[in-house]
Formats: sequence, C-alpha cells, structure tokens
Amino acid sequence: MKQIKNPALAVLAAGAGSRYGGLKQIDPVGAHGELIIDYSIYDAVKAGFNKVIFIIKREIEADFREVIGDRITRHVETAYAYQELDALPDGYSAPEGRVKPWGTMHALLSAKEVLGDVPFAAVNADDYYGPEAYKAIYGFLKNFPDPGDGGKQHYAMVGYRVENTVTDAGSVARGICEAGDDGYLTAVAERLKVEKTDEGARFTEDNGRSWTYLPKGTLVSMNFWGFGPGLLTLAERDFAEFLDQNLPVNPLLCEYLLPNYIGKLIRNGEADVKVLESGDAWHGITYREDKPGVMAAIAEKHKSGLYPAPLWAAKT
Repeated sequence: MKQIKNPALAVLAAGAGSRYGGLKQIDPVGAHGELIIDYSIYDAVKAGFNKVIFIIKREIEADFREVIGDRITRHVETAYAYQELDALPDGYSAPEGRVKPWGTMHALLSAKEVLGDVPFAAVNADDYYGPEAYKAIYGFLKNFPDPGDGGKQHYAMVGYRVENTVTDAGSVARGICEAGDDGYLTAVAERLKVEKTDEGARFTEDNGRSWTYLPKGTLVSMNFWGFGPGLLTLAERDFAEFLDQNLPVNPLLCEYLLPNYIGKLIRNGEADVKVLESGDAWHGITYREDKPGVMAAIAEKHKSGLYPAPLWAAKT
C-alpha cells in the first residue's frame, strides 16, 4: 500500500436554495453569527482535515468569500472550484433555457483539478453532520487501500437513519440505501421528494399519486462520502453517457447526481462502499421554517460543552 496523502474536504455549496428562498449557506444559526458550515469545518479540522475546497457558483463568490471564505482561511487552507453550466464534455452545450446546475456529481467534477490526487470527503454546505462522522470518515480516508490502475475503487459513506433526517416543513431529497450484513452498500438511489411520517418517512416519484413507505431505521445518505481521486476519473468518463441518456428526456432539469452515480458503480462492480453508520440527528435548513429548530439544537450543543462560544474562540 502506498502512502496516503492527507485527505481534503470538498464542500458542495453551489445550490441555489430555491425552496429556502435565499442563499441559505450564508444564513447564521449560532448565537455569535456562526453558520452551519462553520460547524462542519470546525469538526473537520478537529478530525484532521487541513484543506477545504469550496465548490460554488461564480455569481455568489463575492458574498461567499466575505461571509465564509475569508474568515475560514484563518483556520484552515482553503481553495475554490466553480460549478459552471457550460462545463460539459466536448461536443455538448447547455440547452437553451437551462438554468439549473447539473447536480452533485457534476459539482465534484468541477473540483477535479483543484483536488488533484488526494483522497477527499464530500459534504453539503447546509447540513450539520456531527463531529463523530468527521472522525470516522477521516479515519477511513487515511487508511483505505489503494486500488491501483483499473482496480476496484474503495469508498465510504456516513449513513443516517431516515427518521433523523426529515423535516416537518416539507419534502427533502435523500439517498435511500440498502446495505449487506458485511456493512457494505448494495444499492443507493436519490429520491427527490421524501416526507416525514409517524412511522419514519415516505417518498413519491409521481407527484404523490403513489408512495413508498420507509420504516424507522431505513438507511439514507446525506451526501457525506469518502472517495479516492479515481472517482472523478470514472465520473468524467461517464458524463457524456449520462447526457446522451437524459438530455432528450429532461433537458432543463436532469441532474448528474452523486448517489445515483455511486449506485451505478456498485452495480457494475467498479466500486464498493463501506457504510459508517451514525445515530446522530441531522440538522439542516431546507425551508425557512427549519431555522428555529436548527438554532435551538446548535444552542444546546454549545450549552453541553460540545462547542465553545464563540465557535472559533478556542484553537482547534
């Protein structure tokens, strides 16, 4: 096994926040102006990460740097990558009228040159995952075996229980997972309309005409992954195929989604994914109505001593 380079943290922050009604990545949730992303980076640095790559849209760069990036740079090395609508394979162009980004797998592809050849974790900018999750994914990335050229890729995913990841305010997107007794993922598929129920959750793929029910304890992905650099080579290879299959069907809204692509690699035998399960409750802001609950949960974590106040007052 060759020496593993120190992992980086890739933060997916290009989402438009349409359901929230604003740029939720820069909306404070802590008593001293902390953002959800502050807690993610604080936990990541404590776990051992020493470089953060923010993946954003260029049009939010000035606001993002002012509110987040310039401050975070004092605590950890930072870099930027930009998810652009016209960043497509040769011979392809964005359809007329397309404004929606190409999805989370495309976002990571935007950071391919910045990430280079280091293993990395990928997280959403607007989700709180908890310190134990960062410790687990960092430990995996520092020790995972090198697949070598053409070998099977070895990844990891922090998995959550569905009942800990849904909101009372409306539907959310979640990667619904299946795992074997050996602790490895056997299937994952992104479901875009997942709702909370008393028994767990449910999702629809036909605008509510029919529902699939998910019992409590169902494993879901919150887009917290650990990858080697080989992932981006594979995703780049397959992007044109995705476009060929989806542009004729849904040119304005189709997305190259990370969970769906990982599911494809698993089915093809090109990758395996170790599940690092978390019993923590997810905290995130999908809708404006979510914010008071997130603020209360964060305040309780400060009160319990999990975090100092202000967050960056103490050295990490």
